[in-house]
Amino acid sequence: MATLIIEKTNRYARNMALAGIGEAGQQKLWESKVLLIGAGGLGSPIALYLAAAGVGTLGIVDGDVVDVSNLQRQIVHSEAAVGMEKALSAQKRLWELNGGVTVVPYCEEVTRSNIADIINDKDYDFIIDGTDNFSAKFLINDACVLLQKPFSHAGVVAYHGQVLTYVPGRGPCYRCIFEEEPAPGDVPTAKDIGILGAAAGTIGTIQATEAIKYITGAGELLTGTLLTYDALTMTFRKVPFPQNPDCAVCGDHRTITAL
Repeated sequence: MATLIIEKTNRYARNMALAGIGEAGQQKLWESKVLLIGAGGLGSPIALYLAAAGVGTLGIVDGDVVDVSNLQRQIVHSEAAVGMEKALSAQKRLWELNGGVTVVPYCEEVTRSNIADIINDKDYDFIIDGTDNFSAKFLINDACVLLQKPFSHAGVVAYHGQVLTYVPGRGPCYRCIFEEEPAPGDVPTAKDIGILGAAAGTIGTIQATEAIKYITGAGELLTGTLLTYDALTMTFRKVPFPQNPDCAVCGDHRTITAL
């Protein structure tokens, strides 16, 4: 990837003025490759802020199409995009925001048979879970642990959200705290009890921040920490949790060794 030229220096001047980023950090962003799985309520702010920040390559994975009910929170999409594949809609909007960013759409859902190929397609540096279902979340966790890829997990429903970051060799994974996928119906979904669009925006923005921090080396990541958010009381809590020696994918006696 070419070094930053004058136009890019001007564009990212506010990034480069930040202690912990500077010109070297901006160059790292420009050379980085981030894979975003899910272009919905979480994925929308993530995609917009990473493209605006100058992440050089951004992969977008989503097998769904834009529905009018999505527009309450999925701000990367527009009325004109209703019926369009979400990955392509996001690509179009991100190119409007920053034409210098390479946006790679994957118009499919992640599965055990394709997730490794997608992650390895561009040898992505950081993975972001922007999905809204437990099957995908556990799959992303397992794939990233097995492939030794750092990733950001998040979930949001109603007025509440949570975020954690996994970095290989630096702390616990998602399964360390949530050991098994819940049975269908055990945990209410956004379809059941709703979701505040701005809450999804808050959590997604935190995920984008974690990606930028990981790439540039600025600040401290949410490794070994579950950050929870309550929009009704505007309360954040940082809950530390250790690596679980009985974790099925990263523990001492692993039972998940392949996808």
